[in-house]
Amino acid sequence: MRRNFNLDISGVAGFFGGNVSVSAMATVHVYRGRTFLGWYNQPGSYEIAQRYGQLSRSRLWDALYPGDNVDPAVLFEYDGTEGPKFTAVHSGTTLSKTGHVASLFLEECAKLKAVAKKPPSMRITTPGFVSIVNLPYAPEQTERPRLKRYWHVTTFFAFLAMLSSFATCALCGFIGDWFCFASILTGIVSSGISCFVIGMGELTFHHPKAAAGAPHGDGLLDNGAAELVVIKGLEDAVNSITRGRFSFDYASAPEYHAIGCCSVLLTLQFIAQLLLIPQGTIHGQLLFLASLAGSWIYNSALSSLDKRNIQGRILVHEVLRIPEESGCMERYELGTRTSTVVFTLLLLAPAPREDLKKILDELLPNDTPTWKTLKSRVLDGIEVGFSNNDTQDFHFNLPPAGGEDAKLLETLYGDATAAAETYRIYRARQREVHSPTDSTAGSTQQDQ
Repeated sequence: MRRNFNLDISGVAGFFGGNVSVSAMATVHVYRGRTFLGWYNQPGSYEIAQRYGQLSRSRLWDALYPGDNVDPAVLFEYDGTEGPKFTAVHSGTTLSKTGHVASLFLEECAKLKAVAKKPPSMRITTPGFVSIVNLPYAPEQTERPRLKRYWHVTTFFAFLAMLSSFATCALCGFIGDWFCFASILTGIVSSGISCFVIGMGELTFHHPKAAAGAPHGDGLLDNGAAELVVIKGLEDAVNSITRGRFSFDYASAPEYHAIGCCSVLLTLQFIAQLLLIPQGTIHGQLLFLASLAGSWIYNSALSSLDKRNIQGRILVHEVLRIPEESGCMERYELGTRTSTVVFTLLLLAPAPREDLKKILDELLPNDTPTWKTLKSRVLDGIEVGFSNNDTQDFHFNLPPAGGEDAKLLETLYGDATAAAETYRIYRARQREVHSPTDSTAGSTQQDQ
């Protein structure tokens, strides 16, 4: 082997693994203690500097790191996605698009296992799912949620990355390769400081306060597919889903000068490694590569985490405070679109007829005479059935089908009847959850 052999890896160190490193940083605000686990030779420093630099807002930072300024919540994927349509059944509010929080909430509902018990008469053509959520708690306008876990399986990889960086740095000093020693040490310091500064942003949840005297916020989330979510609770509680958003509070906001300084530090790391690594020995360069390998394994482990799943758990358990196995969240499978929609209306009732009709027409846009007859009779049945305070044993009293499309109408009647049977199953399960020790709370939730 020639003495002047050189791996020429200085350029690779600055670009390799940048996207993985930025993705990995999205978890720094979730797990306690993660802020202090960034002391390793971070790969992709140039790419990270460019992405972080776009958070900073001033002429200086815009000149150094050109591009559109982004919000930290968008960069770390805690905001920026569109959510399903929401229709309120009491206030008449309709939001054609909600936000990231409503999207997360619908995904959490879709993960629920459907109640196994089904009416034997249910016809199955195009199955649909309806989740019913009774919100027990109205969050404050500003919440500061955080998972309470200090230990996670990725913590092992964090110590592996830090150990490999410090060990390879020490070995470079031991063999007298001070160029590679300085390169690794520069990476450790810049990464550790940057991780600490980025991690100082506090994950915050905001939602607007409802107007005084506002009616209950009961309504429907509809993603335009086979998944519907009925939300029941106070206006403030529902607002937290339909209008809430995650953000990050930094002491240096809104200019984010501290993050801009970290971007400069990471850029200097890239330049230093670009100049120093070629001056090192082959053994020092191999040790430098080993430090990058340990760091890349850790970053890959972090970026492989399902961040939307983590955010969903924070939303449900830390913000909305919905207890597990409480019966507050249940999911039902219906056999046809008609039975799915009718079951949804029963969950939203009692409510003004016009508001229920509006939702019915949106979910079932069919407007032929047969469908108009069905809709009218379903609404009549709900109005009559819920006029009695005791709806535990709700039944549709539908008149006999007649006319040219009597067979089709009879079939649709069967779907409505199956929806009513499913509703009775739901009410029976609610009684089981809230009785006998919590019957008062149960009746309160049922009245909602």
